[in-house]
Amino acid sequence: MRTFLPAVAEQLFRDIQKIYEETTQIPDDLLIALKFVFGTCALQALDLVDQRSVTCLSSPSGRKAFQVIGGSGRLYTCFLSCHYCPCPAFTYTVLRRNQGLLCKHILAVYLCQAMAVTQQESISDQQMSAVL
Repeated sequence: MRTFLPAVAEQLFRDIQKIYEETTQIPDDLLIALKFVFGTCALQALDLVDQRSVTCLSSPSGRKAFQVIGGSGRLYTCFLSCHYCPCPAFTYTVLRRNQGLLCKHILAVYLCQAMAVTQQESISDQQMSAVL
């Protein structure tokens, strides 16, 4: 999984992936590490994962985008390739104030990918162009 995150975050996702494959659970020590590395958005992201709110859209040309249904029911289209989410929290906390690595939506995408619980949807290249 290629990310734009610090090595500690990448290692955390690898650890979650390995242990989740074996046990289908995330142990308390990794949950504490998630909270330590990502702060308050970690719990919110885990809630989105539990609600199966993340869908990976993929097109025949190989493009991928992730749609996340936020806590308010709003749909956010996130892009891991450029580490972007259109939500206000990402704009304010990550981009403007530089106080976080990412928002709960992008964290939920990373977690779903590590846990292999991302919903999958194939769409046409034309539909992907509309999403982009």
